Amino acid sequence: MTLRSVLTAAAQAALLLMLPGGYAAAQTYPTKPIRLVLPFAPGGSTDTLSRILGPRLGEALGQTIVIDNRGGGGGNIAAEIVARSAPDGYTILVGSAMLTTNKSLYNKLSYDPERDFAPVTHLATGPYVVVVHPSLPAKTISDVIALAKAKPGGLHFGSSGNGGASHLAGELFKRRAGINMVHVPYKGGGPAALALVGGEIPFMFGTIASSLAFVNAGKLRALAVSSLQRSSFVPELPTVDESGVRGFNVTTWDSFVAPAGTPQSVIARLSSETVKVLRTPDIRDRIRKMGYEPTGTTPEELGRYLRDETELWAKVIREANIRIE
Repeated sequence: MTLRSVLTAAAQAALLLMLPGGYAAAQTYPTKPIRLVLPFAPGGSTDTLSRILGPRLGEALGQTIVIDNRGGGGGNIAAEIVARSAPDGYTILVGSAMLTTNKSLYNKLSYDPERDFAPVTHLATGPYVVVVHPSLPAKTISDVIALAKAKPGGLHFGSSGNGGASHLAGELFKRRAGINMVHVPYKGGGPAALALVGGEIPFMFGTIASSLAFVNAGKLRALAVSSLQRSSFVPELPTVDESGVRGFNVTTWDSFVAPAGTPQSVIARLSSETVKVLRTPDIRDRIRKMGYEPTGTTPEELGRYLRDETELWAKVIREANIRIE
């Protein structure tokens, strides 16, 4: 080999290393197990979804997927762990609404949800179900609105906690419907659902998992779903939008985000393999049985979604004066 050919080869290798997105990293990724950090305890929908995806995604990538539940702090404990991790594609946050609300809810965060994460892909989404106690004389969303307008402040709604997704759904509903309701927070969706069944509160936005068993048993009445499209899980229920509150669209969802600075080519590999898994018929069926709809997006599409949701909830949180210390 001549000196010129050696120099040419060296120059080409150096160029590959400098290519945007870390070409060299993508050539070998992944070479060790990938950790999915979850902001919730085991047993919830995010945990279930991650454990459905994990083994199949591990097969696709040729590495083990490790589930690491780091609940607490409104999701901030898990988020900080990932934000401070090496940007190499081996530590991924299974993010939810906390990515778009916590910056507005908390006076001080040790990380920045917008600056410290790189979008990978949206995983799945599902609606909330508007449920009422059978004693409430309301069979439609219009009935609820009429009751609230007849007695401003007389209708209470429960939630999984102050600043939680079901609380924010109720606050947005109040504003879009032009009504005044009083918020009653509980320590989780389960306790809130039990309070509704017991008649402590008459109304709430509940998850499909925590609500439909009570609905099927006749202990609660379901009025609508909160997404823009009807749910394939409960297709007989109209949407809140159909019921007269135009444009209302609140869902529970999960996504993959990586530490900022992760090579774009690594993100692209992780995103494309995850989307392929989400499109596998048996995986789709298992996710739909949770009441979720598999999505799967490009990193760019997830980025736009996160920006739009952040803007929406910042306005709601500011107008409702919700803060968490």
